[in-house]
Amino acid sequence: MRPKDILTLVICMAIAGLVAFIGSLFTSQSVNSQWYESIKPAIAPPNYVFPIVWTILFFLIGLSLYFAWVNSKKNAKKRIAIIFGINFGLNIIWSILYFGMKSVLSAFLEIFLLIASIAYMINALKKISKTSGYLLIPYLIWVCFAAVLTYLSLLKA
Repeated sequence: MRPKDILTLVICMAIAGLVAFIGSLFTSQSVNSQWYESIKPAIAPPNYVFPIVWTILFFLIGLSLYFAWVNSKKNAKKRIAIIFGINFGLNIIWSILYFGMKSVLSAFLEIFLLIASIAYMINALKKISKTSGYLLIPYLIWVCFAAVLTYLSLLKA
């Protein structure tokens, strides 16, 4: 691996890590709250599972960004940045809506935009790098599960 590629990998991982950190600012305070416990669906995994899963997912997202970036032509890099930027924004917004604002209905509606953005990312990125697209499949599956959990918590809210 060339030094330039190592730097690119570090930057991609740092970006994904920053998004994860920002989202955690809204979730960490509320996860063990009475509010969340009152609407937490019975099928929800234990609270300790979420940071483990999200750490793995953001690692995969960072790798996906890296593979897309290094395998794209110069004129595609702006599009990649926009695609990831929109997805990262939607990911953070869900945390703000659900945990920060405790607006479960808004979070439920917003998660469909997040799912659509992930599906779009997979489709767009696999044309640049199959690896980049495939690395996002666990993210899509987990967010679909999160949509189910959000819906079930909406029924209890």
